[in-house]
Amino acid sequence: MSTIISWTQETWNPVTGCSKVSEGCRFCYAERLSLKFGWSKAPWTMPHAEANIVLHPARLKKPYTWKEPVKCFVNSMSDLFHPLVPDQFIEQVFQIMNDLPQHTFQILTKRPERAATWPGPWSENIWQGTSIEDRKSIHRLETLKQCQAQTRFISFEPLLEDLGVLDLSGIHWAIVGGESGSHFRPMDHAWARAIRDQCLDQGVAYFFKQSAAKITEKGTLLEEVDGTHTCWQQYPHRLTSAT
Repeated sequence: MSTIISWTQETWNPVTGCSKVSEGCRFCYAERLSLKFGWSKAPWTMPHAEANIVLHPARLKKPYTWKEPVKCFVNSMSDLFHPLVPDQFIEQVFQIMNDLPQHTFQILTKRPERAATWPGPWSENIWQGTSIEDRKSIHRLETLKQCQAQTRFISFEPLLEDLGVLDLSGIHWAIVGGESGSHFRPMDHAWARAIRDQCLDQGVAYFFKQSAAKITEKGTLLEEVDGTHTCWQQYPHRLTSAT
């Protein structure tokens, strides 16, 4: 594994840089790393997007170097469906993903409108997700359902409030996690349990990633009402029991 992100095994960044679109982006880890190491020179706001978003054609062939089948998070340091990423470049990314059916490619976007209309081809190994952090962003759920991807997922991270009742029909996986970093905002485990219970009722795989904490991937067990803790690491089409 080349990443500490627990729900994937590899990362592939043919694009880097982004611009913030909602409250979940406020303390973006990718922006923090990019500014710290000088990969970006200015904050990830829309006025700076043209300079911050960089295409890396030389990285396109990276998936061909993997010897064994892996799960890969596509653009962990960007958003493949950002409006400044040209269609022609996305087409190249999709060509490679379709050419390597042994790998599972996990795309996550905060711009599901573009993903919903993207023609693909969406082979079985390409999973498409969107991020939902609060009630204002729940609209992304219905938009994602329009996507032609055969596996669709939601990343409820950073989860910033209780989301109420969710219609998860057409969704195959839910990842839930609190915010990390020095400015992390708290996450009540009751909010995460509410999503877990709805996933169980609706037959959706549930993956609890982390509690809110300064350091990422801390507190990886979900706290139950009685104070006990359980490990939930289900994947689409694999509804294993919690431990």
